[in-house]
Amino acid sequence: MPRTRLPIRRVEEYAPDPLVRERWPGTLAPVRQLLDDGLDLDPVTVFVGDNGVGKSTLVEAIALAFGMGPEGGSTMSGHSTRPTESQLWEHLVLVREPGASKGGFFLRAETMHGLFTFLEEHPGARPEPRFHERSHGESFLDFVIDRSRWPGLWILDEPESALSFSGCLALIGLLQSIVDSGLGQVVLSTHSPVLAAFPGATIHEVGEWGLRRAAWGDLDLVRNQRAFLEAPERYLRHLA
Repeated sequence: MPRTRLPIRRVEEYAPDPLVRERWPGTLAPVRQLLDDGLDLDPVTVFVGDNGVGKSTLVEAIALAFGMGPEGGSTMSGHSTRPTESQLWEHLVLVREPGASKGGFFLRAETMHGLFTFLEEHPGARPEPRFHERSHGESFLDFVIDRSRWPGLWILDEPESALSFSGCLALIGLLQSIVDSGLGQVVLSTHSPVLAAFPGATIHEVGEWGLRRAAWGDLDLVRNQRAFLEAPERYLRHLA
């Protein structure tokens, strides 16, 4: 097993600035906690939580601080259509492992179409696969397969939006091979109990409390979906 070299060991505030906490996204508890205490990252770090709690804001800021495009792509990517990202990344410093890869990829399901169009219009030295000619989920997996030859930092924002159950399992397998190389690292936000079960992952449950480490079986996400699958009528009857 090669020595592990993580592209990011830790995320911290660049310089204390009380004003950052007075405006969004600094008003979100998870963001405040990150700024106050910093956050250690492991080979696989997973963020789970409800909509609007700050998961995507956190992973987006880490991606931008690493030099990735806000709408997805590799480090130094220039792809952007309509800027909506926060400026949180400007207040972060990344503690890197000496000798670790400085490359990586940011994938967010909501902007994949635009990213694939950008790649078609700005081809590199080798031809790109025709991602648009595949289904949403197939193109997502094809992208990971195509780029997995270059270990580094992989940041994924709710990739289950593009994937079926079997697709989620396939994605875990692809990312696991990158991590097992000793030169890769995964940071993932998800609503999927399947992706949250990534072997060996450190899971942070994100909510109004901030960030808290949790075991997979203790996640609200897992408990709620398990209860729904056991008796969906108990939930659906309240919708009428």
